[in-house]
Amino acid sequence: MSKSEKDLIDLQEVAPAEVGEVDLYQRRERIYTRKVEGYFQKVRLYTGWPLLLGYFLLPWINLNGQQSVLFDLPERKFHILGLTLWPQDFPMLAFLLIIAAYLLFAVTTFAGRIWCGYTCPQTVWTTMFMWVEQKTEGSRNQRIKLDKAPMSLQKFSKKFMKHAAWLFIAFMTGLTFVGYFYGIRELAVDFATAQVAGWALFWTLFFTVATYVNAAYMREQVCKYMCPYARFQAVMFDQDTLIVSYDKTRGEPRGSRKKSADHKAEGLGDCIDCELCVQVCPTGIDIRDGLQYECIGCALCIDACNSVMDKMDYPRGLVRYTSEHELAGGTTHWIRPRIIGYVVVLTIMIGVFAYNMFSRIPLELTIIRDRNQLYVTTDTGAVDNIYTLQLVNMDPESHVFNISVSGLPQAEIIGETEHRLNGGEVRSISLRLRAEPDSLDRPSTEFEFQARASDDEALHVSHESRFVKPL
Repeated sequence: MSKSEKDLIDLQEVAPAEVGEVDLYQRRERIYTRKVEGYFQKVRLYTGWPLLLGYFLLPWINLNGQQSVLFDLPERKFHILGLTLWPQDFPMLAFLLIIAAYLLFAVTTFAGRIWCGYTCPQTVWTTMFMWVEQKTEGSRNQRIKLDKAPMSLQKFSKKFMKHAAWLFIAFMTGLTFVGYFYGIRELAVDFATAQVAGWALFWTLFFTVATYVNAAYMREQVCKYMCPYARFQAVMFDQDTLIVSYDKTRGEPRGSRKKSADHKAEGLGDCIDCELCVQVCPTGIDIRDGLQYECIGCALCIDACNSVMDKMDYPRGLVRYTSEHELAGGTTHWIRPRIIGYVVVLTIMIGVFAYNMFSRIPLELTIIRDRNQLYVTTDTGAVDNIYTLQLVNMDPESHVFNISVSGLPQAEIIGETEHRLNGGEVRSISLRLRAEPDSLDRPSTEFEFQARASDDEALHVSHESRFVKPL
């Protein structure tokens, strides 16, 4: 076995003890999660709430009279925090997504599925829905008892309040998402006045239903069966990757005991087999069975186990963030070739992206020659070529642009050469370019059209074209 093969961790798909294999089509057993407090849950709170507030509030914030984040597809403009990206900038947007992917790979190599446990939208929204469920139906045992009880007025009222709250959150999620493309203020007014357009209504309801189903019902099914990230994470894991793990050397053999008992003398490990780590797990796994692809690294089991260790006066860390090397008695290598490689690649990519963004000139010039006539000969013997210039002012400010040519001796522009364009305006400009045949030494001469802002020397652009004369 090669060294690279040894460094990879095999993910286990652990079946319950009473069955021999897992049927992918078996009926889902509902997971009743237990509420737990602890350090890592505070971290999840501090990472989840800013994401939620940012998602719901960003479209309501205006910058320079424009919605702060608006993907205006009809106008083909992406407004992102004061920066306007045009179709010409889409390669930069794709490059940014590649950087985000590499960053995710680097974080996964270093700290496992920390993205899934703390910042994934599925995790954040599911946690919010579970919080509503706990507030309306009570603790884990109360929810189990409520579901087993026959329908009554009390049960109906609790279920109604829960689903009403879920639908409200789902609707606000769908409305906000569509607002990023439609304009949130216009969309909210349209819904309030019952004048919403058909497609806006369809997509709002679509994302409302999608949010409701994913966060209220499917929950761990999305992480276990639909998310591709759970499947290819093993490629990025190595024996130094931080993962949520159970220390078998310290915990086994597990068993119940009194707090005052000397469990070491009884031949027991530190695990009291309370199963709190299983009851708090949102995907329903037992972390004591080893590393499993269903684990999203949320650390709920760590907080649950630490609370039990505190009550038993045992050291914390029976379940903790650690690595395979550390569990085997070694040390975790924080700096390793794969991490260095990711850091180097990310540094180069971010540097290239930043340079291109800061050196980007918010001006676009496109030249189209007349396809019907290569040239026109005037009564005086001069030659005219006809061009259509498309000038795009991608700057939010208004500017006056002057059109000129270079590389074509004694050429004369027939047409208006000074144009004022508002911020974000696209204008088509028809021009004739006239030259004397004797001043040109070739039938086809390369030259450049130039557009330059009169009030900003840095705002200029040029584009090559050709001038054709008779043979």
